[in-house]
Amino acid sequence: SSTSLLCFSLQIIFYEDRNFQGRSYECSSDCADIHVHMNRCNSCRVDNGCFMVYDRANFMGNQVFLRRGEYPDFQRMGSMMGMGMMDNIRSCRMIPMHRGQFRMRIYERENFGGQMHELMDDCESLQERYSMSDCQSCNVIDGHWLMFEQPHYRGRMMYVRQGEYRNLRDMGTSNFMRISSIRRITDMC
Repeated sequence: SSTSLLCFSLQIIFYEDRNFQGRSYECSSDCADIHVHMNRCNSCRVDNGCFMVYDRANFMGNQVFLRRGEYPDFQRMGSMMGMGMMDNIRSCRMIPMHRGQFRMRIYERENFGGQMHELMDDCESLQERYSMSDCQSCNVIDGHWLMFEQPHYRGRMMYVRQGEYRNLRDMGTSNFMRISSIRRITDMC
């Protein structure tokens, strides 16, 4: 059907100024540096799919998860999400559709040390469910996940996809981030 076809053609449009003004750049894949295409980026519209946007080039810095919708002002959005000023978007990563099970092993310490737990669904609080105050490494076996610094999926976030993450603190976030809750990325369209 045409609806399912739209889900596969992911697209995000970036604009230099707030409220979708100024030059624009359409993107349907990962982009390591949006500033190659435009001077700045202060608003965007996601037509289809989900994207992770970053405030530094090469998928570094603060991260924000965007699903289909309009985002007229990144600075205001960053402060509403408890991230402080997010004055610009520098790079973006497309989150491909995942069908099937979700599975991740989380570890209390870096290099897969300490307590280990296997997640197959969302976890609102690592502390409440596992008596685990932090997660410093993980192995994503299936699916795409968001890790949050506060319980109940609040605060700064980090995107992880299939692979081994030996030290989550070295993933390019601006400041140290403690992981307190984890959610699957399930609704793609």
